[in-house]
Amino acid sequence: MSGQGQVEDRWLKTSDAAHFCGVSQWYLKQCRDCYEDGFLLEREHYILGASRTAPIKWNVNAVMDAFHERGKFIRAADQALKEARKGK
Repeated sequence: MSGQGQVEDRWLKTSDAAHFCGVSQWYLKQCRDCYEDGFLLEREHYILGASRTAPIKWNVNAVMDAFHERGKFIRAADQALKEARKGK
């Protein structure tokens, strides 16, 4: 189970997961940990299909939690840079 307060995991194929999360399929796939800046983890946020052509399944509750945490991290980093520039 993922996140705080989540009742159950919800696994969707890529096209449905992207729509649910409000992002493109390309962006969702680029967020996987197999890419340089990827932060979505195999088996926690997504699972591969049994064949090369099988769709990836996404735990959309966990993905949304990860997007939220990533957004908080980026905003905190931006704020720290802003404050560091003021201090000069």
